[in-house]
Amino acid sequence: MSAMDQLKLMRLFVAIADEGSLTGAAEALGTSQPSVVRGLARLEAHLGVRLFHRSTRRIALTDEGRRYLADSRQILGALAEADAGMRAELSDPTGLLRITAPVQFGQMYVAPMLNRLVAHHPKLQAELILFDRVVNLVEEGFDAAIRIGALEDSSLVARTLGVVRRVVVASPGYLARHGRPSHPGELRDADCVGFSSASGPNWRFRDGGRQLKVTIDSRVTFNLVAPGIAACRDGLGFGSFLSYQVAPDVADGALEIVLADFEPPPLPISVITPHARLLPARTRLFIDTMREALAGFAM
Repeated sequence: MSAMDQLKLMRLFVAIADEGSLTGAAEALGTSQPSVVRGLARLEAHLGVRLFHRSTRRIALTDEGRRYLADSRQILGALAEADAGMRAELSDPTGLLRITAPVQFGQMYVAPMLNRLVAHHPKLQAELILFDRVVNLVEEGFDAAIRIGALEDSSLVARTLGVVRRVVVASPGYLARHGRPSHPGELRDADCVGFSSASGPNWRFRDGGRQLKVTIDSRVTFNLVAPGIAACRDGLGFGSFLSYQVAPDVADGALEIVLADFEPPPLPISVITPHARLLPARTRLFIDTMREALAGFAM
């Protein structure tokens, strides 16, 4: 007999004891009397003892039945308490929420949101680890991750939060000195800021219906985004960034977007979890809050 079946029969047994009759138990449980009789017989067969003395007029607990009733009430009470605790956590999440995200996106969007969550939920703790690499959620113990770009097929569950663009920018001063390019191919002979990443010096564009790859010559190369953006602001050349990374500089006029008609398709922003179901309340809260914060996010 499975544990679920035994709990079901245990509830049936307690109902018989509480109602004092098989008929009363059937009414309380919303089932038929024959079903109650069969369930009691099955439980007694499983335990190997008789739980009730039964006659045509009355039903009474045996000594074994009284002991089993006390144990059953304790088990069912503990189960009810655990259920109530989980329901309470839905409205007041507890425990440690471990999240990972790309460095700059985490600083700009995830960290402020986590701060608000912790402020509003006193029993919640949060740890945000920022990496510009793909993290193994299960092996490294994370509840969820934010990822930008196409996702490899895996057992992980992804929920799309928004999209970002891949843009090319330069400072107004640099554009004034060297001119504004009209086609990505012109970048081959221009000053560019590079990154020591997987794509290396190859910048990708879309020219009409076809993909276009342009190999640039970097004056300076960085492994982090922030100094690359600073180099572009200082007029060292063109840089290729995700739109959110340069949004503040574009907004205040320190950088200008060029070649917008040749941008590749937007990249999805996704929140990744190890499982689709039975997520802790704190993880569901994080996902729902990120969805709300980034609703319609497109840069």
